[in-house]
Amino acid sequence: MVKSQGANLLRVELKTCWVAWAVISSVTVAKGTGKAHEVDPFNPVYDGHSGLGAGRFLMIVSAGRSYIFVHIPKTGGTALALALEQRAMKDDILLGDTPKAVRRRNRKKQLQGQARGRLWKHASLADIEGILPDDQLRAMFTFTLVRNPWDRVVSYYHWLRVQNFDHAAVALAKRLEFEDFVLNPDILQSLRQSLARAYMTRADGTEQCDAYIRLEDFARDAAPLKAHLGFDLILPRYNMSDRARDYTVYFTTRSKNAVATACAEDIERFGYSFGQ
Repeated sequence: MVKSQGANLLRVELKTCWVAWAVISSVTVAKGTGKAHEVDPFNPVYDGHSGLGAGRFLMIVSAGRSYIFVHIPKTGGTALALALEQRAMKDDILLGDTPKAVRRRNRKKQLQGQARGRLWKHASLADIEGILPDDQLRAMFTFTLVRNPWDRVVSYYHWLRVQNFDHAAVALAKRLEFEDFVLNPDILQSLRQSLARAYMTRADGTEQCDAYIRLEDFARDAAPLKAHLGFDLILPRYNMSDRARDYTVYFTTRSKNAVATACAEDIERFGYSFGQ
């Protein structure tokens, strides 16, 4: 388990859009709120209820159990989200497209006007500010999953290739072989912008995370979470993609080094290495 350290983070408001096969970053506004929010270019945006790119993704804010689960894209968080959802309390705020979250979507619509940013399945801590009193949010046990960056990129690529919604990243993954995809400047930029710290930092620049749980060492890193909840978590196998289990077979020296540079902060912080 890796504890967070206070850090100042320059909040860059982004929106990925389709323009001449490129991902363009710009300031956007959450629909109906008049407030700027951050959209992670690492995770293409789509309408979770349209049937395009549908999945089972979830962020949870539980006042009853005093925790916040932030779901960073492509970290294996779906299984954890489903396990938590099974024990969700009546007043838990569920943001996503899981069955219970869909049934509670009216509450999300009511809260959106109070939130600093967009309330969705991959919202950051800064995005959800305003839905509960600040002192309550800051006192909650806050956690997220992280994943070996090289493995994460392989998962991301194969996930994109089976999607059918219009997005630059989807088009790139379908058009390019893995090597060229990883070396694409827009993909490398999105990797640099989707580090764990970005999701776990409040609007005032303070990082808040009681547990960064490494997917590869879940049993040990999740011990503080289980102690906080008071019960064990049994993770279902979910969202398995059609790819080789050994992620190293996809990389050349050039693409391996490109990911190492783009994700250097997470690699050093969480003790990752290529081939571990």
